[in-house]
Amino acid sequence: MNVSHPKLILLTVCLVALMSTAGVAMPYPILAPIFVDSAPDAFNHFLGLPPKLLLGVALAANPLGILLGSTLIGALSDRLGRRRVLTGTLLLTFAGYLLTAYALWSRWYLLFVLARFVTGLTEGNVAVARAIVADLHPQLDRARSFAILNAVLYTGWLVGPLIGGLTLPLGEAVPFLLAASAILLCLAVLLAFLPETGERMHQDQSLLQVMRGQHSFRLLSADPLLARLFWMQLAFAIGVNAFYEFYPLWLVEYARLDSRGIALVTALMCVLMTSASALLGKLGHKRAPLELARINAVWVALGLLGLSLLADLPRPGIGLIVLLGVPLAIYNAILPSWCSERFANLGQGSVMGLLTTIFCVANVLVALLGSVLTILDTRLVLVLGALTCGLAAGWLQGVIREAAEA
Repeated sequence: MNVSHPKLILLTVCLVALMSTAGVAMPYPILAPIFVDSAPDAFNHFLGLPPKLLLGVALAANPLGILLGSTLIGALSDRLGRRRVLTGTLLLTFAGYLLTAYALWSRWYLLFVLARFVTGLTEGNVAVARAIVADLHPQLDRARSFAILNAVLYTGWLVGPLIGGLTLPLGEAVPFLLAASAILLCLAVLLAFLPETGERMHQDQSLLQVMRGQHSFRLLSADPLLARLFWMQLAFAIGVNAFYEFYPLWLVEYARLDSRGIALVTALMCVLMTSASALLGKLGHKRAPLELARINAVWVALGLLGLSLLADLPRPGIGLIVLLGVPLAIYNAILPSWCSERFANLGQGSVMGLLTTIFCVANVLVALLGSVLTILDTRLVLVLGALTCGLAAGWLQGVIREAAEA
């Protein structure tokens, strides 16, 4: 579908994605200090439960919401329009951040978990941003556009943790109030510059019929190759989330860093991720996409295994955390682009929504299982992540063969 000023639309989507992702990423460096490295109170010792277990439930609440929301948000954007769905989700995210800030101020753990869940319901809108980028093809090269969007998303992961880590000493509610302010700015940019994109699908169906029949999981029965890719990507996402969710705890326990230190480490990692994704978008790559993804999955597996062995060497461990940003960035730029091209007939919003859904399923599983493992030893979560990423690399080889034969 041709649109006027596709580069301006890409820029607008990138700005919206930057501010939205910054809000999603902001809690990563601050939740571990809030629960594990703060004075005991009714919040971080709710019902006398271990702080690490409470941390795991809090970590799981947000992606559980994203999981439920992302199964529908991408598909709904195929029917209702990208701009309309993106506007609605941002408004609800704004309300969720305000509720989260109030829960922290009032030291109300259950409300905090509920607020994180409600916020997550509408944070799956990254799938809509990716669908808009896919809509711009062939006016803009799909692979390069995805690489640019990923670079911006990583910048959000740079800005968000920095804001969270540096402002946490001002009060635990402050970072979430700032995130709410960023969402308002995000809405202003969207309403001012983003037109409707995409070709609306399923117009002959009611909204309820779309929600029942066009959720992301229905794609698994539509294409056997996509179903196989689902399990591979789930294994890899479990490993990635084992890293994302628990490297801050590793930094607290073994490197003795506070929220500001965690934020700086995260910022350095995101600088590498942004640079790697931007270079990939500018220079391209010579290898077949899935083969390049498989190689980087192997590097992630080796990195997680190495990190689990460096508890007594925190400085090399910190360096390894930062370096892991490179293979993660390359993998995350390659796979969505390949899926967008290969499964375009299934609806870009639905396909991108499925990728977000897979990530969130893994996020919930890792948060709950990982919180139990960390009670025994935090390094066990990293070993689990290394094993699943290695498994994903093996499965990806099978996907490559099947894709070539199809």
